[in-house]
Amino acid sequence: MVDYHGMYKPSGMQRTWPNVINCEGVKGLENMKWGTDNQPGYDVTIPYIRMMSGPMDYTPGAMRNADKSAFRPVNSNPMSQGTRCHQLAMYTVFEAPLQMLSDNPTIYAREQESTDFIAAVPTTFDNTVALDGKVGEFVSIARQKGNTWYVGAMTNWNARDITVDLSFLGNGSYKATIFEDGVNAGHDGTDYNRKVITVTANDKLTVKLASGGGWAARFEKQ
Repeated sequence: MVDYHGMYKPSGMQRTWPNVINCEGVKGLENMKWGTDNQPGYDVTIPYIRMMSGPMDYTPGAMRNADKSAFRPVNSNPMSQGTRCHQLAMYTVFEAPLQMLSDNPTIYAREQESTDFIAAVPTTFDNTVALDGKVGEFVSIARQKGNTWYVGAMTNWNARDITVDLSFLGNGSYKATIFEDGVNAGHDGTDYNRKVITVTANDKLTVKLASGGGWAARFEKQ
């Protein structure tokens, strides 16, 4: 298997060479080591543009998360722009048959809730539903694997409320494990809230995204 990291975007190689499972061709998370660009805005642009070409080796998963005022580039111990849930949502939003954990093992051991959630997200899916979004502003995507659905939503630096319509779910009830921006996420990017609820396809969830925020959920058929 081949992962073309540090490479231009894919252009049909999934069909020609099925052993090529991922390509970079994107300004991924490592740019936060030295850059101060608008990364959350970039994160909600590339699903509509770069990802149209195929899989995208972005290398998400930062556990040191900073709001706009607190962020600074630190090459030896980097942080991300935006919230923890913004990072968790990337594992559903970004297509990546070979996915990464970009931070170090010690911090993942400390952040076991987040690590367990990331580890449960598949790298390939059976079905994808684009829920809502606007280029450069926000994105919301649902993906299905078997009887389980995964949803990720991210916003740029503008906090916003969005609605996640669960009509894509099948019949019956689902156990929803949800990671949402905490009440202080606009000031502390690591702040999040985890909750478990029961939902059906008739439900619509109001999601509050902090500045640079995100929302990630897993829906398991009961």
